[in-house]
Amino acid sequence: MSEISVTVPDSIMQGLQAVIREEGINLEQFVSSAIAEKLSAFMSEEYLQERAKRGSREKFLAVLDRAPE
Repeated sequence: MSEISVTVPDSIMQGLQAVIREEGINLEQFVSSAIAEKLSAFMSEEYLQERAKRGSREKFLAVLDRAPE
């Protein structure tokens, strides 16, 4: 496990404390989950951009030609 230290505005911390209290989770669980979600979003975007580079209009139209009317 790694440890990080972050500074956040008081208003964000107050909102965060309210959420974790309401959800019954601790700060570490919340932050780990939030980081994982954001990382997943970035990785998905990167993956889709790489896939888009391999695509072509010709291949797309060829697939459409095989589809029923």
